[in-house]
Amino acid sequence: MKCGHEDLFSGFVLLVTVQTVVSMVIPNATHLEAILEKYMDKDEAWWQAKSRGKRAISQSDMQLILDLHNKLRGQVYPPASNMEYMVWDTELERSAEHWAHTCLWEHGPSHLLTRIGQNLGAHWGRDRPPTFHVQAWYDEVRDFSYPYPQECNPHCPYRCSGPVCTHYTQLVWATTNKIGCAINVCYNMNVWGMIWAKAVYLVCNYSPPGNWWGHAPYKHGTPCSACPPSYGGSCRNNLCYKDDGSHYHYTPETEENNYIEPEPEPVRSHDNHYRDETPTPSPNENIERNEVISTSQMSQQVACDTRLRDQCKGTTCNRYECPPGCLYNYGKVIGSGHYDMQSSICGSGLHAGIIDDDGGWLDVTRVGRRQRFLKSFKNGVQTLAKNQSANAFTVSNVPVKAVNCETTVAQFCPFKKPVRHCPRLYCPRNCLYNSYARVIGTRYYSDNSSICRAAIHAGVIRSDSGGYLDIMPVDKRKQYKGSYQNGITSESLQNPSGGKAFRVFAVI
Repeated sequence: MKCGHEDLFSGFVLLVTVQTVVSMVIPNATHLEAILEKYMDKDEAWWQAKSRGKRAISQSDMQLILDLHNKLRGQVYPPASNMEYMVWDTELERSAEHWAHTCLWEHGPSHLLTRIGQNLGAHWGRDRPPTFHVQAWYDEVRDFSYPYPQECNPHCPYRCSGPVCTHYTQLVWATTNKIGCAINVCYNMNVWGMIWAKAVYLVCNYSPPGNWWGHAPYKHGTPCSACPPSYGGSCRNNLCYKDDGSHYHYTPETEENNYIEPEPEPVRSHDNHYRDETPTPSPNENIERNEVISTSQMSQQVACDTRLRDQCKGTTCNRYECPPGCLYNYGKVIGSGHYDMQSSICGSGLHAGIIDDDGGWLDVTRVGRRQRFLKSFKNGVQTLAKNQSANAFTVSNVPVKAVNCETTVAQFCPFKKPVRHCPRLYCPRNCLYNSYARVIGTRYYSDNSSICRAAIHAGVIRSDSGGYLDIMPVDKRKQYKGSYQNGITSESLQNPSGGKAFRVFAVI
């Protein structure tokens, strides 16, 4: 038996979850905080039906979705004793791809629904960073009450104080350990009687399915204390984990170029030698010595009413994090599109639709003087007019880009004047051992250095988990001083003949 209920939310985002026919689906809908901005606004040739053999989701988005699932699963409260590490499954991806290309706003195909869970999402409208929708699913926890064993007699009650919690429960269902997703763009898609001219259709399939009626999503207890025997007692980040390499089977076999987004350059195969001047300790060496951890952030945290003029004085002010709850406390905003420097940073972001009342990150670009500023009402924010010349700025979203272990700043985002907005980057796991790319410098690195390995050296990310970071290109240094930190020996370089530099910052 199953039931379904879905709602249409502002921003034109739809989500729905389906489970097996022998389980009961609890009403399910939330904002699809789209991973999909990169799939919009392409040349018309891109919208043609793609040929078989092309991936239906980029390697980078696949990694982002998978890693965030595991991060969130490992931090549930109350803690889980049997939460399993989730892996990408190419068969689930293929089945999701098949259904995404039907452009039917319904669950299917019917013969699979007895064996999988399925999330559907359709989107058009404002852009979001790639993993925002996964976080939104998890955030349904605020309305979910965990059913403790003493409450389950004989079945656990389902308690959701909000309209829906089943995105959260599917995400943290302990025995659901495989996921595969696909994305397709559908012309004139019929979504509950509304025709969406260019809908971005997301299908995610889960196995084994979760949301079994009358059961808790996981067992409460000490992390990994109740893992299935097949895991052999291994635990990673509070998740039952097989330390046998099986968790990396999602890596595509001879993957062709992705049709939705070009893949990052493939990691070069390892030669049998590496640079004598950059020795890297072997995995069995004690890399804990000389451990460095950096929590320095490039993104500046501001209050709802902080004005750019007050915040940005003589610094590279271009990335900010706004708190939640600014919609009714944003201070003064002057202008529309171009904002006076005396405007609230977060209020301008709200007005432009870059952030919402949940807060978030935005980038600021100073654009010189404007002769006058127009008032307007957008996204719940009323701005003021100003009929005199003043310095101005614009706001934009913070793009996210996955890179490989060998990507350099010189290739990706070289230093220019005025200072550029580099995308926020996501580094894969294991760059400490999976690459011998150079790292030149300490704290300030030559732009010919590997970004991800420099981030490990600086203590911004850990090799075993990878993660997000910000980079700031800067002008060249007179010298670069090498050091041994976090398992990486960086090079020294005196009197560099050319090239620029960069710094790496944590994203917390």
